[in-house]
Amino acid sequence: MKGTITVIDKGNVRVHSYMAPDASINVTTQLIETPTRIVAVDGQINVADADEVVEYAHGLGKPLDRLIITHEHPDHFQGAARFNVPIHALPVVRDQMAARGDLQDLNGIPILAAEVAPTAPIAPGVEVIDGVPFVFEAVSGGETADQLVIRLPEHGLLVAQDLVYNGTHVFVGHNDIDRWQDILQDLADPAYDTVLPGHGLPAGQAVLVEMAEYLKAARELLGDDGEAYKQAIMERFPTRRIPFIIDIGNYYLFGTRPA
Repeated sequence: MKGTITVIDKGNVRVHSYMAPDASINVTTQLIETPTRIVAVDGQINVADADEVVEYAHGLGKPLDRLIITHEHPDHFQGAARFNVPIHALPVVRDQMAARGDLQDLNGIPILAAEVAPTAPIAPGVEVIDGVPFVFEAVSGGETADQLVIRLPEHGLLVAQDLVYNGTHVFVGHNDIDRWQDILQDLADPAYDTVLPGHGLPAGQAVLVEMAEYLKAARELLGDDGEAYKQAIMERFPTRRIPFIIDIGNYYLFGTRPA
């Protein structure tokens, strides 16, 4: 397996967190195993990584119930069709995904918009899936315009996805750092001892503090020169991986294409 699996046991719920390899920018898919089924969250940047996730999920001996897409960035949905289950998303996220049109993954494999389009709308609130309450929250601003946060309050699980990066550099191309800081404060809650990020391994509440520190530095260092920002943020956080994520953000901010 090229990706990394972390398994977290929460009683009648078990999380299998799949982090893609560095070449796939450590995109993380969450497989939430309930008593009789599996709920997947986010569908990978590359088709090959999605295939690896799906193969692992099938090995758990329970059916995949659905794939939830948390936001419209392509690195979280380009492999969605490979899950071969209903795709769920907030209606606004569905529309934002559609607006991107056809794409291709990092290996050049075509991604047809029609094949990854969500067909099951998510409404904020509580949905009981296989006896387990899932709390769906729509969040505006921060890493992107709109995103979904999922809480499993009975199990102390916070599925934050791209509101939290763990161990990698952070995409700030939406340039909404102040709002992002406010969101992180709202997410801080010791009742949720397991935080599932969109890039990187599962963590505890401390990862929210680490994210806030990174964003504070990004606000300080971000000017009008993308390359200067990249060098400065890498020097400030030398142990964080995947500087290519900075390049992607710089493309959104300055129009500088990633190398």
